[in-house]
Amino acid sequence: MTLMADNAAQLPARRDLIVDFAPETLRAPFALRCGAFLIDYILIVAVPVLGLIFSLLIDDNPAKASNSTMWLIAILVGVSDMIIFPSLSGQTVGMMICGLRLVRPDGRDASAGRVILRNTVGYLLTALTLGVGFLIAAVTPSHRALHDYVSGTMVVYGRKRKA
Repeated sequence: MTLMADNAAQLPARRDLIVDFAPETLRAPFALRCGAFLIDYILIVAVPVLGLIFSLLIDDNPAKASNSTMWLIAILVGVSDMIIFPSLSGQTVGMMICGLRLVRPDGRDASAGRVILRNTVGYLLTALTLGVGFLIAAVTPSHRALHDYVSGTMVVYGRKRKA
């Protein structure tokens, strides 16, 4: 018994390692990033649109159909998809579906602070440039957009593998 306990104590703690990480080969294609963003957008916009359609089917008064509850739900879905999920897993729902992951340029997981900076301040700066900040990802060799440069992150195409 003591031999087993001694061997167990010598085993290193299991942790995530990035094996042979090469950002230039794993960078996410621009079209795939657009697809993931479109999925996220549809998910967020679907809540108020479906709520409006449902309200119009039940009641013929369109003024009554603008229910604040559906907008609150849409905001909660948006915050969950754009802030909470990426902070916990490094992926939005669209990124999960497309097989994309948000990481630091060295391959380590992006911290919650970096994700929040990227998806708030970074997206705001990208929007202020009228989308040019997002189009930067199409022409730079690393495929990083303005919000990626602001937060020190990058989007890669691939899944995590335990070493």
